[in-house]
Amino acid sequence: MNTSSANVTVVVDYRDSFTKAVTKNVIVVVLSISINYINAGLIQTFRKHQIFYSNPRYILFCHLVVNDMILVTLTVILFIISYILYRINVSVCCTLLLIALFTTENTPLNLACMSVECYIAVCVPLRHAQICTVKRTFMLLGLIWATSMLSVLPDLFITLAIEPLDFFHSRVFCIRETAFRNPHIIKKRDITYIVYLVIVWFLIFYTYFKILFTAKTASKDAKKAQNTIILHGFQVLLCMATYAEPMLKHALLQWFPKNYSDSLFACYIIVQILPRSISSIIYGLRDKTFRRYLKRYLLCKVSQQ
Repeated sequence: MNTSSANVTVVVDYRDSFTKAVTKNVIVVVLSISINYINAGLIQTFRKHQIFYSNPRYILFCHLVVNDMILVTLTVILFIISYILYRINVSVCCTLLLIALFTTENTPLNLACMSVECYIAVCVPLRHAQICTVKRTFMLLGLIWATSMLSVLPDLFITLAIEPLDFFHSRVFCIRETAFRNPHIIKKRDITYIVYLVIVWFLIFYTYFKILFTAKTASKDAKKAQNTIILHGFQVLLCMATYAEPMLKHALLQWFPKNYSDSLFACYIIVQILPRSISSIIYGLRDKTFRRYLKRYLLCKVSQQ
């Protein structure tokens, strides 16, 4: 029995032994607890200091971290369910998948917005305070969620319109293909992912090269922003691997038929878990301001204990 991705827990008739199943679940739970613990520390640091929640850059970062925590928690729940319960009620499955899909599609959009903010800070510094305000940042977050909902909710509406009522009372293995099984939904998903790829990568490349040209003659901050854009691009690349999952699953089945479940488990770790740990590295460790306040917060907690 096996799972894989944010929106999907992949399964075929490949069953793990009891020892292997326990090992995989322990690895996933330990990694998710570790990532969520670190991210919770970042959120608490953000919440405790006004310098962060009055800065659009850190507001976008905090939204990304919260988004990652929700996604990691849901994927782990789906992973464990696939081993323990195997099948769950369709209505419950749809609810979990919808939230997972929202957060999955939020991530690349959030990263693209953060790259644009870096570009404005470096290339248009005199207008940064006018363009990037707290109010506009929250409006941008609303737009991100609205975009994700417009992309995902049609899956639910099509399913409600086409599927019989008995289907929603049945039990299925909780993956996107079994909950939203109409072929038109699959085609819509592929088109949506292509549009996402084009828009997000265009913004990533555009901001990177703009900052690159600025960094040749500008300050050290511009070069740091350039490196940040590269990390954003790497993070987006990992997130976008989710969009190529159907083809990847088919390829893995052809290449490693005897170790298919192990291959899918490795994909789950690389595609879903690894990108969620990069956010804390970019801002929790690389960002001097955040690192200083994070250390101060952690030291205060230790001294209180």
